[in-house]
Amino acid sequence: MTGQDWLEKDFYAVLGVPKDADQPTIKKAYRKLARQLHPDHNPGDAKAEARFKDIGEAYSVLSDPEQRQQYDQLRAMAGGARFTAGSRAGAPGGGAGFEDLFGGLFGGGGGTRVRTSTGGGFEDVLGGLFGGGGFGQPRGPRRGIDLTASTTLPFRTAAAGSTVSLSVEGRTVNARIPAGVKDGQKIRLRGKGRPGEPGGEPGDLVITVTVEPHPVFTADGTTLKVTVPVAFDEAALGATIEVPTLDGTTVKVKVPAGTPSGRTLRVKGKGIVTPRATGDLLVTVQVVVPQKLTPAAREAVQAFGIATSGEDPRAELMARARV
Repeated sequence: MTGQDWLEKDFYAVLGVPKDADQPTIKKAYRKLARQLHPDHNPGDAKAEARFKDIGEAYSVLSDPEQRQQYDQLRAMAGGARFTAGSRAGAPGGGAGFEDLFGGLFGGGGGTRVRTSTGGGFEDVLGGLFGGGGFGQPRGPRRGIDLTASTTLPFRTAAAGSTVSLSVEGRTVNARIPAGVKDGQKIRLRGKGRPGEPGGEPGDLVITVTVEPHPVFTADGTTLKVTVPVAFDEAALGATIEVPTLDGTTVKVKVPAGTPSGRTLRVKGKGIVTPRATGDLLVTVQVVVPQKLTPAAREAVQAFGIATSGEDPRAELMARARV
């Protein structure tokens, strides 16, 4: 991605967020658009595919605080105008010229010229602004620019790890995404950025990974979490229940008698597996209250209430509230 791209594209508008949007807002907007525009959901739709790439490019920049700051600064200097490296103030075409944009930046007035080495252009100036070489001096080998990209993975794929193919400036880069990758995690591929010049080492490719939420599971590192409904009699009397796992199988879990809603049970070794660790599965019990009762069930519940009428489940709460 070049500085010229940054001037020409309003990444906030691409994601549909205000310029002062915080990171959760930016992530939420990106994930919503990514689900709508993902190629798997729009096979053969070239416009959707192009939009999907655009939002990925925008999110890669805006989700990185350092890149976002540089982007905002550059756009502010440009004043929202379209930049043309060869134009001058008042020249046909109306674009903001090289001198117009950067003249004031280095202490000159409107007529001050910024000079670069022969053949220097837009990115030579940006290099000086954001950590590159100087102006008007012969260049030695320069490291290539780091590039950014983004990819969206289903929850199971992110947990297991995968190899994805990314289109980066007209070339295909295959990237190995490690098992257990987290939502928002950045993966750096050394030497996969833009080639250096002349003869300098290439830059890196930084990939931002978005993990689609799963309808049942959540993850915290290698720990897998699931909430399981449990009937009242199972929680009160104890039971052995089946719980789903990420590999599509089930595991039997013993629910002790008297288990309250919200209690978490741990199943060793049934979490996310990575080369370094195997996580656990945390099962949170959710006691289900029946919405409708048959006459027989109603009588049974009433009998239970009578049998336990001497017990006040709120007695301890009331006592603690008076402290």
